Amino acid sequence: MKDLQQLCNGVIKCAKEAGVFIRNQRKSFNTELVEYKGTNDLVSYVDKTAEQMLVDRLRILFPEAGFITEENTAGSAKQDYHWIIDPLDGTTNFVHGIPCYCVSVALTHHQDVVLGVIYEINLDECFYAWKNGGAWLNGDRIHVSNIPSLSKALLATGFPYTNFSRMDEYMKVFHYCMENTHGLRRLGSAAVDMAYVACGRFEAFFEYGLNAWDIAAGCCIVSEAGGKVSDFSGGENFLFGKEIIASNAGCFQEFLEVVKEKFDNK
Repeated sequence: MKDLQQLCNGVIKCAKEAGVFIRNQRKSFNTELVEYKGTNDLVSYVDKTAEQMLVDRLRILFPEAGFITEENTAGSAKQDYHWIIDPLDGTTNFVHGIPCYCVSVALTHHQDVVLGVIYEINLDECFYAWKNGGAWLNGDRIHVSNIPSLSKALLATGFPYTNFSRMDEYMKVFHYCMENTHGLRRLGSAAVDMAYVACGRFEAFFEYGLNAWDIAAGCCIVSEAGGKVSDFSGGENFLFGKEIIASNAGCFQEFLEVVKEKFDNK
């Protein structure tokens, strides 16, 4: 096993370098350069260049690891270790000048996420964790909140933008949360949502239709901060299963039961 703390320090530097590039590009960004990978699925040269920067630096940092990347910059040959990279989570926010987007980098070992870094560029907040090393924000230890029930919880979610097949079930959860919690927020970046669960700003986050690069780093950070992560059935198929709940310990079971009932995942 690699020295994960030392490796994490290197990843933080890589993420911040990519973040500086993204921040500088936003100052003069031309929306005419936006491309569409699919309906409502935006990408630009900023995503692609930032990803190439990360791949080049991470390949030097840990040559033995493979890559799973959003923009397919690097091959995905099977290895014991894989970097999972989202170079710009919150691209739509970035394009529209809404200040919530981040760089997200995770490392997996046989699909176990052992390291995660989320660098929120606008607030210069770097959330990070490594397996059995705790979770951190800009050098300070972080923990999920101790809120014990949904009635006192603030939740986060993301709206589906390509897969609308489960909208009815999703809206049932949405309706329940609006009536029985402090409210729901939609920031536009799943990675930031999960980082905010880890540091206690949100009590829980849920979404379906996500990819591994959206959530991998957040899974490690939430878990190391004392939270819980599962799929909608309470199982472990969240990294590649396209559905996820991330919560503090106090609200997790209660929220899981709501999601299981509304999505009929019993």
